[in-house]
Amino acid sequence: MQPVNLFHLASQQAEWLSARQAAVAGNIANANTGGYRAVDVEPFEKVLERTGVSLTATQAGHFGTRVTEASFGRRDDDRTTAVLPSGNTVVMEQELMKAGEVERAFEMNTAIVKAFHRMMLMSVK
Repeated sequence: MQPVNLFHLASQQAEWLSARQAAVAGNIANANTGGYRAVDVEPFEKVLERTGVSLTATQAGHFGTRVTEASFGRRDDDRTTAVLPSGNTVVMEQELMKAGEVERAFEMNTAIVKAFHRMMLMSVK
């Protein structure tokens, strides 16, 4: 059976969500650190733009394609507008909202993979 691109995409999103969760956790952990700038990862849409479905060369005469690896670059959080007197830009409410977004996205990702897996098992039976 050929690998299914949906599983690769779901895996890539799970890795991105893990990176975003780590960024949010770091922001929350440094909420009282003077001069700390809140960070976030780039949107998943930008990761998808760099990643494309690629063809596989199965014979020597086929044209080769290059597979790109997605990396999740951290950047300053542009949604943060408040700067505390200590120079810290972490807004706890925004970080908790982002943590909730990550949790919901993880749950949706898992539900889609489970549904697709059940569908594949039913078609095999």
